[in-house]
Amino acid sequence: MTLSDVDNAILNRALIAASHEMGAKLIRSAHSPIVREAQDCSAALTDPQGRVVAQAELTAIQLGSISHTLETCLALFPAETLTPDDFLINNDPFNGGQHVQDIFLFSPIFFGQELIGFSASVVHHIDVGGGAPGLNAEARDVFQEGLIFPPTKYSFKRDWNGGPLERMIAANVRLPESTIGDLNAQFAANLIGAKRLTVLAEQYGVPKLLAAMAGALNYSERRMRNAIIELRDGVYTAEAEIEGATTAIATTTIRTQVRIDGDQMDITFDGTDAQLDTNLNCPYASTIAAAIACVKSVLTSDDVPFNDGIARAVRVSAPFGTVLNPRPPAAVRARLLASHRVFNSIMIALSEVCPEQVIAEGFDTTTPICLSHQGASGYNIYLEILGGGYGAGVNNDGADGVDCPLSNCSNIPIEALEMDYPFMRIENYALRAGSGGMGRRRGGHGFERSYRVLEDGVLFSTYTDRFNIQPRGLRGGMPGATCSIHVERGETRIALTSRSSSSLEKGDLLVVRTGGGAGYGDPDERSAHLNDKDQRLGLL
Repeated sequence: MTLSDVDNAILNRALIAASHEMGAKLIRSAHSPIVREAQDCSAALTDPQGRVVAQAELTAIQLGSISHTLETCLALFPAETLTPDDFLINNDPFNGGQHVQDIFLFSPIFFGQELIGFSASVVHHIDVGGGAPGLNAEARDVFQEGLIFPPTKYSFKRDWNGGPLERMIAANVRLPESTIGDLNAQFAANLIGAKRLTVLAEQYGVPKLLAAMAGALNYSERRMRNAIIELRDGVYTAEAEIEGATTAIATTTIRTQVRIDGDQMDITFDGTDAQLDTNLNCPYASTIAAAIACVKSVLTSDDVPFNDGIARAVRVSAPFGTVLNPRPPAAVRARLLASHRVFNSIMIALSEVCPEQVIAEGFDTTTPICLSHQGASGYNIYLEILGGGYGAGVNNDGADGVDCPLSNCSNIPIEALEMDYPFMRIENYALRAGSGGMGRRRGGHGFERSYRVLEDGVLFSTYTDRFNIQPRGLRGGMPGATCSIHVERGETRIALTSRSSSSLEKGDLLVVRTGGGAGYGDPDERSAHLNDKDQRLGLL
């Protein structure tokens, strides 16, 4: 069916608006602070074939893999077998999922008897069982990381709202009220998406709606191909490293090849190091999501919808058995560290052909801070994702004190944090002056956050990176600062490693200092006006 330009524009904007409303509903309905405050979640609408046509602009690493996650569900439970009461669930890292904390829910949407699409939502759940509350930094396989839901179909009426699936989940997690509450928020978001899609089908008819979905995919593909064809054909390579994977292996290297041929881009990771026996492995879906997110951010503007049309022009592959496509049952909780290095290496490779469209490396490292306490009423688990400084670009300084591009979470406000977690308080939260690498444009600054422990028996766990390897500058820009974590216990300072679990005592001060972004261009070319501004703000 041929749509008029007016109908096409209205329907496409309506689809995008519906996905954004899903995201807002998910955040407002959530129980846990990591969703309602930090917004570690995503939502999307797909067409009947499971291809994403519109999505809320939330967590990039989750968004880029939604169709891949749904695909494995539909392979087992074909669309024609579904009913309005069904829902699909998947968090299996080796069947289209990412890490087990990200639980994907898919709800089929019907207009009459016809399937017109799926609503999808994903939330990072604070606790899904496993070997430690909130975060098992020492996991050596995925089974130690929490409950695994393989691609499965359930009945909402039979299996939820007190049904067997809900009871099974509640019996296997430390915070059942939080986990079930956040899953209910996902169902609420999916219901909003279904309502908005059925209204469009009623107003415009199913043929026009499906034509608009196909048009949205074609539009994003066309815009991406138009951007790729402007680049010089060739193969461009780069590397990036994750540090301290094990005591025996100082670094793990990701090797990237970007091949441009006309309007097609192929990204491969041949030669990347083998998978690890730690939790640093990156499931294939996360590798794909990170690669496409990087290319999209570099080559297109924000008016190009992030949907499955982009993936037609950018093909991604990674050898099986490597850190970017591990064999089961590898542990994968810290997969974002490798994902960020995928992002960095592609950015560096593209700097050879479009240097004014890329940015220098940022801190670009997920730093989850997990503090848990078991009291008389049960567990209380704090989990938050800390960022740092962005890399600078050709015409802009890097952003200060923000989350990394693939994660995009907010910080939990201190007032909300201390209200929910009375076993600690925040004593310092400030930018780290001088942590951004200098350049014609300087990198963004990292920050310090300090936690005073108010009870005995608090367990701290984390994984992070860039304790030793600094973010790299571009075109003569200086590197950004590294990060560090330590505990102040009386007069003693205890340095912690980048991946660790430790017990804290009442009175301890946990100090987390995140890294800064790298600079872009020769520092001698930086304007006196910008240096004076940084001086006035106390950032030098």
